[in-house]
Amino acid sequence: MVADHATNLQVTQDFLANSSGGPTVLRILLGTQLRRLRQEKGISRHDAGYAIRASHAKISRMELGQVSFKRRDVDDLLQLYGVDDPQQREALLGLISSANAQGWWHKYGDVLPQWFGVYVGLEESASIIRTYEVQFVPGLLQSEDYARSVIRLSRTATSEEDVDSRVMMRMHRQRRFVEPQAPRLWAVIDEAVLHRPYGDAEVMRGQVEHLIEMARRPNITIQIATFAMGGHPAAGGPFSILRFPTPQLPDVVYLEQLSSALYFDKYEDTNRYSQTMDHLATQAPPPTATEEILRGFLERYP
Repeated sequence: MVADHATNLQVTQDFLANSSGGPTVLRILLGTQLRRLRQEKGISRHDAGYAIRASHAKISRMELGQVSFKRRDVDDLLQLYGVDDPQQREALLGLISSANAQGWWHKYGDVLPQWFGVYVGLEESASIIRTYEVQFVPGLLQSEDYARSVIRLSRTATSEEDVDSRVMMRMHRQRRFVEPQAPRLWAVIDEAVLHRPYGDAEVMRGQVEHLIEMARRPNITIQIATFAMGGHPAAGGPFSILRFPTPQLPDVVYLEQLSSALYFDKYEDTNRYSQTMDHLATQAPPPTATEEILRGFLERYP
């Protein structure tokens, strides 16, 4: 059992050392470790909460990585769970400051909904993102002018300053994907997206050219789900699947709604979406055909 704990802690520490994002995922990892230790001792959330002068609800939020951690609380829980080895204790306690750190996106907190901040934190640590979009070009592939046109239509942007701030944040999110050792991005875009204008012809032409440029990057794959495909299993709406560089974290499916978002991490849910994405990628024209399809749209926006 001690060996298993040591292995889990080493994986967590290795992830910390190599993570460019961090806080959101680290909170989840630390919470996962605490939940595993509690369950192995057969201790209820109620009893764990009592030990740190808190409620069982707080233990639940800690184990889900939804709150920041106090060193005293974690120290007390480790004592309750029988983690006596000084090296193991310090390894876990050493994660607290990093897990509590604020990510770069927090400076956009005035225009960033809390539910979307969780997604950005996960996105920052993902090694693979697969996404399907039916309404507009995925945010990670939007040109600046196109992003500005999309954001201006949002009822949540109440001023030009808000629009500017949200555009800057979207451009910041894209930086990871053009840097060395960038994560992998695989996007399937419904053809309807390319027919729906956001901005004038110049904006749309710039966006199509941007997609062509991005599709040439080795870590980015773009497919167009053409109308010729007919119906397909993803007709229900857009979604994203995030995968992380550690086996301790499951895939996460993200579904954005008008004023909130849903996150799924249970295998039966994520596997269904993975299969749907696989079907989409198989049915859509191959990535090698993407540039030709996009160039056809350039003629629509002279």
